[in-house]
Amino acid sequence: MYSLDGKVALVTGGSKGIGKAIALALAHRGAKVCINYSSDDKAAENTLSELMEINGWGMKIKADVSDTDDVKRMVATIVKEADTVHILVNNAGIIRDSLLMLMKDDDWRRVIEINLNGVYNCSKAVLRPMIGEKWGRIINIVSPSAIMGRPGQTNYAASKGGIYSFTKSLAKELARLGITVNALSPGVIETELTKVLEEKVRREFIGMIPLGRFGNPSEVAHAACFLASGESQYITGVLISVDGGLT
Repeated sequence: MYSLDGKVALVTGGSKGIGKAIALALAHRGAKVCINYSSDDKAAENTLSELMEINGWGMKIKADVSDTDDVKRMVATIVKEADTVHILVNNAGIIRDSLLMLMKDDDWRRVIEINLNGVYNCSKAVLRPMIGEKWGRIINIVSPSAIMGRPGQTNYAASKGGIYSFTKSLAKELARLGITVNALSPGVIETELTKVLEEKVRREFIGMIPLGRFGNPSEVAHAACFLASGESQYITGVLISVDGGLT
């Protein structure tokens, strides 16, 4: 199910956490996967090794998704090595939480630049290859903050809410070309970030989740594989929440 044999995928922020889980799941279904990362060379190398073990192919490219020229270089490199790009998972993102009254201007700008402008840059860069293939899947990772809002996250919520609106509009632009665009909203997922939460905070979060637990990265990855596959060809412009009922 959800075979991706012969497909080429780019996962931004793909060296760790949810991005890594998605990258490995795509590879397990036959895709050639390129992971983008921004700084952690060791984590990227470890993920690349795992990709190679799965199906004998993988790429890692260090690039700043907020830099238009860097993104163009990244996509050109993938096309040169793998001929095209069929699947883009816009996962790269940062969090710089603060109450708006205390928020530094740079923290507002940088979150918007990485989270929202990064989606713009990467999506635009892969359109020509996808149009050439007459087939494409763009999957944008958003957040419950985009739907519910959260104190201290005006910058993050604005960036993710912008991605959701971007998703719906781009889906209508590209539908006639055989390219679908959807959003995936993970809830509270067990990653490096949640492992450092105090027990009291963990209990508070779990109390908000109807299913009574945090999610696993693999559960987000399974949803991403569905949206990346041929089985989802009649689904575009939607948001799928993988959050245990949080939203």
